[in-house]
Formats: sequence, structure tokens, C-alpha cells
Amino acid sequence: MHIRLILAAAAAVIVSSSNAAPTSPYAGEERREIKSLSSQEMNDYLAGKGMGFAKAAELNGYPGPLHVLELVDQLGLTPEQRKQTETLFNDMKGKAIVAGKELIAAERALNDLFASKAVSAKTLKQAVDRVAARQAEVRLVHLETHLTQTKILSAEQIAKYNSLRGYTDAAPHTGHRGHH
Repeated sequence: MHIRLILAAAAAVIVSSSNAAPTSPYAGEERREIKSLSSQEMNDYLAGKGMGFAKAAELNGYPGPLHVLELVDQLGLTPEQRKQTETLFNDMKGKAIVAGKELIAAERALNDLFASKAVSAKTLKQAVDRVAARQAEVRLVHLETHLTQTKILSAEQIAKYNSLRGYTDAAPHTGHRGHH
């Protein structure tokens, strides 16, 4: 008898859940402060993190300063290279934080247009253009930093970096004049 009750309850749950409308993968995100950004994304922008914005550089043989600093010993950086890389990283981080704050503000403005029901075709276009410009700035900061990093390292160090990072097929950048 006990088994029958369990089976009946399980059948009722299955029937009621199969009649329910499917939920959106966005369910719960409507409670976000800015609907298009998670709290993790906002924290990453405010911390100046790369968030994959420089993959075009990283995966084509243009090292990033954060990872170069993590590999100082393995790459055999000179004290001058280390100092230049630390300066490059700190400059990038500062610029990325500023750009990230501006991006968050632009996303907030876009969100507020919809939340206030004040959105029109004209205000939408302007808001999206502002968001796109801020996204481009964040990405440019990170990509330019990878470009500059190649000028600090030798071709051998770049090849070693790519190997250490597991990019066996990464084409080493050869169009720079390193300090060695």
C-alpha cells in the first residue's frame, strides 16, 4: 500500500510538471540590477579583468602581461623586462577599469530605458551605440596591451610562452624588434 502512494504521488508530479510552461533560460535574471550583466561580469569589469577580450592576440602568439608575470622565471625575464611588464600590466588594468565602469554605466542606461518604458527607436539606437563603443574600448585596451607586450619580449620568449600556455599551434609573432 505504501508503495502505491509513492507511485501515485510521483505520477502526479510528473503530470503536473509536464503541463507546466517551459521556463526561459533567463529565468531569475530579471532580478538583476542590470539585466544584461551578471554580478560576476560587473565585478570583472570593475577589476579590469581580460574576460577573453584579447583571445585574438593571445591565441595568435601575442602574450599578455598577466600571464608573462606568472611565468617570469620560466621565460627568463630580465629585471628590465619584468619592470616594463609590470608597468604595462598596471597601466592596462587602470585603463580597463575606467573603460569597464563606462561600459557598466552605458549598460545601466540601456537597461533604464527599457525599465522606465521610455525607450524609442531613436533612444535605443543611441544607447546601443554607447554600449558598443564602450565594449570596443574595453577590448581595445586589452588587445593593445598584448601588442605592446610583444615589444618587450624576445622571439624565443614568445615561443616559450606559447609552449608553456599550451598553444602548440600558436604562430609566434615575428614582426617586432624585441630587446634582445
